[in-house]
Amino acid sequence: MDSEMKRVLALALALACAFTLVACGEKKDEDAKSEGVMTYAEYAAAALDSEVVIEAYVQAKQSWWNDQATLYTQDKDGAYFLYNAACSQADYDKLTPGTKIKATGFKSEWSGEIEITDATIEIESGSYTAPTLDATKLLGTDDLIKHQNEFVTFKGLTVEAMDDTGAAFYYNWDGSGQEGTDADLYFRVTDGTDSYTFVDEYYLCNEESDVYEAIRNLNVGDTVDIEGFLYWYEGPQPHVTSVTVK
Repeated sequence: MDSEMKRVLALALALACAFTLVACGEKKDEDAKSEGVMTYAEYAAAALDSEVVIEAYVQAKQSWWNDQATLYTQDKDGAYFLYNAACSQADYDKLTPGTKIKATGFKSEWSGEIEITDATIEIESGSYTAPTLDATKLLGTDDLIKHQNEFVTFKGLTVEAMDDTGAAFYYNWDGSGQEGTDADLYFRVTDGTDSYTFVDEYYLCNEESDVYEAIRNLNVGDTVDIEGFLYWYEGPQPHVTSVTVK
């Protein structure tokens, strides 16, 4: 190969490498955090009551009231529950499942639930829907809490009675509610070893939802598969979005 041909090939190789580097540089990493934004590991390690800045994707909306929104959000590494974040009605309407947001607030704890309070949010470009984690085998283990607020499923659980009357569910945690009111639904299940209380938050899934009706039709002894968000109240108390009787 003569020297002129070598120069031509060298130039072509250099141009190809340069094009590759430019293309790679232009490719956006959807998982990368913006400057000043915490990774999930940094958020998990942050002290309670400290300011936190996170980016995550809306998985579900629980409620909006008085320019405040309660949201279930998640990224590829973990989940974040935003309680009463400042949010206009117009922005709340834009928060469809998968919408990316940036939130600045304070890491708080309430009866075991880790959440972000006093937050402000910004809508960003990007979309992500978290896969469902099968957390059945994590029940009763120390690893379950590591997935707090994530979208999870529990399979093959058995419905237990709430009290000596044989009630399969309660309107409100203590049975003080009644049909036709904005009552949450509570029910108890067992994996054969321990019992757990699950709840349908009325403002997440009200009486017009399939899950609300499914819970009202439960019978003690039913075997059920359940999906929802792994909320925590003095232990696991998932907020359910689906109940399927097997």
